[in-house]
Amino acid sequence: MSFSWDILLLVLGGGFLSGFIDSIAGGGGLIALPVLLALQIPPHYAIGTNKFAATFGAAVSSYQFFKAGKVDMHLLYRLMPFTLGGAIIGCLFMLHLSAETLQPLVILSLIAAAVFVFTRRGLGQHSSYTGMTQKTFWQGAAFALVIGLYDGFIGPGTGTFLIIAFAMLGFDFVVAAGNAKILNLVSNITAFVLFIISGKVLYVYGLVMALGIFLGAFFGSRMAIRHGSGFVRFVMMAVTTVLIGKLLLEYIGVI
Repeated sequence: MSFSWDILLLVLGGGFLSGFIDSIAGGGGLIALPVLLALQIPPHYAIGTNKFAATFGAAVSSYQFFKAGKVDMHLLYRLMPFTLGGAIIGCLFMLHLSAETLQPLVILSLIAAAVFVFTRRGLGQHSSYTGMTQKTFWQGAAFALVIGLYDGFIGPGTGTFLIIAFAMLGFDFVVAAGNAKILNLVSNITAFVLFIISGKVLYVYGLVMALGIFLGAFFGSRMAIRHGSGFVRFVMMAVTTVLIGKLLLEYIGVI
C-alpha cells in the first residue's frame, strides 16, 4: 500500500475528529473506521488498525478524566473483570456469528437509549450517586459485562451505552463519561491484543491515526471536563442520533 502525504493527513485528521468526539460521548469509530475503509483497506485490517489506534485515545482520555478526579475508581476496579470477561466472550462470538444477527437489536437499543435520555431531562445533570452498594455493584456489573461483550462483538456506540449506564446509576454525565472511558479502555486493550496476535494491524496507518486520536482525545476530554454535564449530554445525543441513522441505513441497504 502507498503512503502518500495526502492520505496520511486524511488519516491524521480523521483520527483527531474521532478522538475528540469519542472522548466526550463515545462513537468515535463512526469516523475513524469509515476513513480507513475509504482507503480500500480490507475490513478486518481496518477494524484491527482502528482498535490499535483507538486504544491510545482511550488511554489519553482515561488519564485526563482520572487526573481531574472525574472517575470513581472504587467502583471501577470491581467492574473491570466483568468488562474484560465480556470483551473476551464477545470476541469469541465474533468468530462464529454474523454481526447482522444482532444489528436490529442494537438499533432498537440505541433508539430506546436516546428516547430515555431525551425524556429524562434531569438524567446526568447532577450526581445522585452516594457510594457503592450491593445493588449498584450488581447493576454496574451487569452493564459492564453486557456492554463489554457488545464491544468485543460489534463495537459502535460502546462509549455512549456506558455513559448512559453510569448516568442511570446516579453519576453526572462528566463522571459517567470518565467511568466509561476507563472501562472502554479495558475492552479496547483486549481487542488490541487479539488483533495484533492475529496480524490484522497496518502499523503505519495505525500509528498516524493513533497520533490524531491522541491529540483529539486530549482536547476533547479537557473540553468535556471544563464545560460540564450539559455539554456532554448535547454531544452524546448528537452522536447517538447519527449512529442510529447510520445503522438504519446500513440495515436497509442504502449504505
